[in-house]
Amino acid sequence: MSDKKTIVVALGGNAITREHEEGTIPQQFANTRRSLAGVVDLIQMGYRVVITHGNGPQVGNELIRVEEAARLVPFLPLGILVADTEGGMGYMIEQCLQNVMHDRGVHKEVACLVTQVLVDKDDPSLKNPTKFVGPFYDESRIETLRRERGWIIKEDPGRGYRRVVPSPAPRHIIAQNVIKLLVENGIIVIAAGGGGVPAYREENGWLEGVDAVIDKDLASAVLGAEIGAQELMILTEVERVALNFGKPNQRFLDRITVAEAQQYFDEGHFPSGSMGPKIQAAINFIQSGGERVVITSIDKTTEAAHGRAGTVITP
Repeated sequence: MSDKKTIVVALGGNAITREHEEGTIPQQFANTRRSLAGVVDLIQMGYRVVITHGNGPQVGNELIRVEEAARLVPFLPLGILVADTEGGMGYMIEQCLQNVMHDRGVHKEVACLVTQVLVDKDDPSLKNPTKFVGPFYDESRIETLRRERGWIIKEDPGRGYRRVVPSPAPRHIIAQNVIKLLVENGIIVIAAGGGGVPAYREENGWLEGVDAVIDKDLASAVLGAEIGAQELMILTEVERVALNFGKPNQRFLDRITVAEAQQYFDEGHFPSGSMGPKIQAAINFIQSGGERVVITSIDKTTEAAHGRAGTVITP
């Protein structure tokens, strides 16, 4: 069905670190291996695959490590931590993918790129942090953390309280031509991990890093559009998108147009901390020339590729 179509597969945070887990490296490797079974199915179906991934839990943990060790070693800024997690998590995904493909008899090369993503240095979100990172906290600890550590903490609706950091909108994937060249030559690419490393251009043309975390779904949409991908698959914790989520009148959506997605988005059905960025990414991708977006759970990747699961958004 793919006829050598290019698909960007955006792995959610639960692909590597699951809620209520400690998040040890063995757990992360085990979760990653499970998450990639459906991705290998896509490869065997003939898709050219680009993999992106989130890093919210991991980069939040890295911030804690840096702050705890501040008296012993030099402080590392958030932009560097995004690059660090993109490299480390990319290594896990690359190795796990190679192992799963080996067991399936699939012979493909894999490349992982630490990817810079252009943002606006005056993006208003830099002064209004919204991106959830790190572990969840009980409400009883919030004021202490705010007072003692200077964190900005907000409620992740229905899940608990988490630290938030700035999250500017992605404008351009700086290595888009490299990624496209690799994909066109049959190489599976892991890129824009954690949304990519945010950077802006100085007046003299130099690149400069930004201490922020870009939303990986929004970055995936930009990446997909710039390399000419036909499809975007966003893998998350739920099988389908729902209106009135968690309420008695909840209604799941199987197939909607981009206009309907925009209408539901404008009506406030998709919170900014959960489904909102995914729907916005889907809208952006379709409006930029994409043919199809599928939002589904990691366990339903294969079924969704065949149209038997997930929410499909089309022009």
